[in-house]
Amino acid sequence: MSSPGFVGVETEYGITVDGPTAVNPVVASSLVVSAYRAAGSQDVRWDHTDESPLVDAREPRHQPAPEPMIDDELGLANTVLTNGARFYVDHAHPEYATPECTNARDLVLWDRAGERILADAAQRAAASLPPGSRVLIHKNNTDGKGAAYGTHENYLVPRAIPFGKLTYRLVPFFISRLLLTGAGRIGSHLDAGVPFQLSQRADFFEVVLGLETTLKRPLMNTRDEPHADPDRYRRLHVINGDANLCEVATYLKVGTMLLVLAAIEDGAVPEPPELADPVAAFHAVSHDLTGRVALPLLSGGSITPVDLQRWYLEAVAGHLRARGGGDEVERDVLARWRAAVDVAGEDPRLLSGVADWATKLELLEQYRGRHGLAWEHDRLKMLDLQYHDVRVDRGLYHRLAARGRVERLVTDEEVAAAVTAPPADTRAWFRGEVIRRFPAQVVAAGWDAVVLDSGGDRLQRVPMMEPGRGTRADVGALLDQVNDVGELLAALTA
Repeated sequence: MSSPGFVGVETEYGITVDGPTAVNPVVASSLVVSAYRAAGSQDVRWDHTDESPLVDAREPRHQPAPEPMIDDELGLANTVLTNGARFYVDHAHPEYATPECTNARDLVLWDRAGERILADAAQRAAASLPPGSRVLIHKNNTDGKGAAYGTHENYLVPRAIPFGKLTYRLVPFFISRLLLTGAGRIGSHLDAGVPFQLSQRADFFEVVLGLETTLKRPLMNTRDEPHADPDRYRRLHVINGDANLCEVATYLKVGTMLLVLAAIEDGAVPEPPELADPVAAFHAVSHDLTGRVALPLLSGGSITPVDLQRWYLEAVAGHLRARGGGDEVERDVLARWRAAVDVAGEDPRLLSGVADWATKLELLEQYRGRHGLAWEHDRLKMLDLQYHDVRVDRGLYHRLAARGRVERLVTDEEVAAAVTAPPADTRAWFRGEVIRRFPAQVVAAGWDAVVLDSGGDRLQRVPMMEPGRGTRADVGALLDQVNDVGELLAALTA
């Protein structure tokens, strides 16, 4: 039986400052994070102690014992929120990393909470700039000028699954899922003569396997940094996806991956069709809007993206039947996946309202038809970007959602609650609640620990190596009984 799934998504947001004074993106990103941290009276730094981004899954795990390191020593704008998320500056972007979630619907909810946090933070940051300044935030993946920035999915999988097995069985899935999960963009980074394509990220990938995330981007990232017990788990760090605004797209992106990983763990995914050139296939799928482009196979012949998705769908459906049908979210993911693949088999453009690329394409084609514009026109490019604006009153996605043109899975009230409250069924609940209840005594936090100051000679580090422990059911009653972190530490050690 497959292990419980845990997932989180980290998104780098595009940022621009419009106003009388030029502000570079790094400074602007720091302003945004700092403004939100100040507004929330949260001064909880990030604990980097157990981070190991250069450990490669293809090599034996060996690294020196980590030295304690928090952001005061690194000079970074970085904080941990009461909803269990991390909000920080990564390169030249504000980045929001969701708390750990156990299912696709929760992930959608806390991912949407991140959008609201970014919109609020941008508004607060603008108030610190000269009059007339605006801080514009976009949930997208490319600036249209040759730069790309990431949306990374993270899945906890048993270390007993060989990394090579994951690679072999997942690469064709990643390539074909663009039909359902691409965010869409005008033009091509590869000068491929493509007026519009499925994915914002696909053109920027160059190799199948690799440790890098910003250069020679790989379809399968080999970073081995579990943020959990390294003897039991590995974290599958997926960097090839787009930032989605359509809730169903995010739901399918994460939900189908959780189903596929569970099936792989249980040996229910046979050897998939092996593509002759996965990177070329990734580009080809993104550049084709029909879902029927022929992808050459290593054994000869070819397969279409729709047929590849259907291959995985049927493997997962068989596995779910063998497990008794799965839980409510898993059954819903499977049903929506099947419906989306069936629609894509007819005409992928009919996925408008479900997939971001199709939703955006319909909007752009309507505007283009009314005004007789070529695809290269700046007004179309402006609309492309405005689709991703996180402001509810300005972003074109949000305007479509307000008119009922896209399908919603979570309510605005649920999103508002998730801005400040963590998921109740993962260790994020303990992290977020300790910060909410005792902000002055939490010095730092990471995914797998919190660092507390109880007033003694030494800081106390509370490890959280199991993502399924530290839930409200585990420690809710205990937290209700203590008045400060000194009492909490005493209760935990007792």
